[in-house]
Amino acid sequence: MAAELLSPAEAQGAAEVANRLKEHLNTVLLDQESVVEQVVVAVLARGHVLLEGLPGLGKTELCKSLARLLALPFRRIQFTPDLLPGDITGTYVLEGEGRRDFVFREGPLFASLVLADEINRSSPKTQAALLEAMQERRVTVLGQTRPLPDPFFVLATQNPIELEGTYPLPEAQLDRFLFRIQVPPVGAKTLRTLLTTRVRGAPPELSPVLDGEGLARLFAASDRVHLPGPVADFIGRLVEATDPRQASAPEAVRRFVRYGASPRAALALAAAGRARALLGGRPNVGFDDVVATASAVLNHRLVLAYEASLEKVSSPDVVRALLQAVPEVPRD
Repeated sequence: MAAELLSPAEAQGAAEVANRLKEHLNTVLLDQESVVEQVVVAVLARGHVLLEGLPGLGKTELCKSLARLLALPFRRIQFTPDLLPGDITGTYVLEGEGRRDFVFREGPLFASLVLADEINRSSPKTQAALLEAMQERRVTVLGQTRPLPDPFFVLATQNPIELEGTYPLPEAQLDRFLFRIQVPPVGAKTLRTLLTTRVRGAPPELSPVLDGEGLARLFAASDRVHLPGPVADFIGRLVEATDPRQASAPEAVRRFVRYGASPRAALALAAAGRARALLGGRPNVGFDDVVATASAVLNHRLVLAYEASLEKVSSPDVVRALLQAVPEVPRD
């Protein structure tokens, strides 16, 4: 039986709580309101986030602050080339005196919020150990499956893959992230504020704004946000048009995209749209919610052709062309 739809009053109440979280994060990451809003939307949608940018932009501090504000069990994994899969999932160790038995020791994945710092510095084998955890919220070691805490989020940071000593994430793993968010450099005005208000760059002290029950209520409210039929149709046509083999694909997709987005992208757009509508205090998803989240949802799900690198066309460029070409309402 379908859940009762969210009322306007309930949407406003949930938005007030969610916006308190956003306001506190804005005090940590200065002048990055767009990045902070997308992270909060991803939390409301219960999705994983990949933050991409150069070192020193505050990506790690943002993740740590989010854990403090949500009062969630938090673990940080520093990914390095010598990190092994068992180092993050956990492994069996021999314990006891006399009759000794193998006992499972949980790895750092057994936390509600896991920061995978510089995820593209570890080997593909270790990166692959995250796949089951991110999709199924569980871990299998030596044939035995163990559930992960609920809720469970992975917030990963990565440096641009052009840097030496990095391993690009495979498409199957990228697809498990709800959003890939580009963290832009800050300007001189922001740096001046940082230098004059923070000794050694230390962020402000934060207190929790939500507990587990409050977060669960936000999740339930997000699920009850109504997705109108025309908006769902727009999402479907948008994802279909990312496939260069489709007649609806625009010129930019046919020229620069090798493989389009999967149905998981459509589900992600719907979840992100509901979460953004809730953050805005609205009980219904609008076309603008889909447009606003489309780049973060799709930019890591498009496999670009070689021609894109030759002409210096990026995934966000293709998504912008896609949004311009696909009408919100069919022309027929």
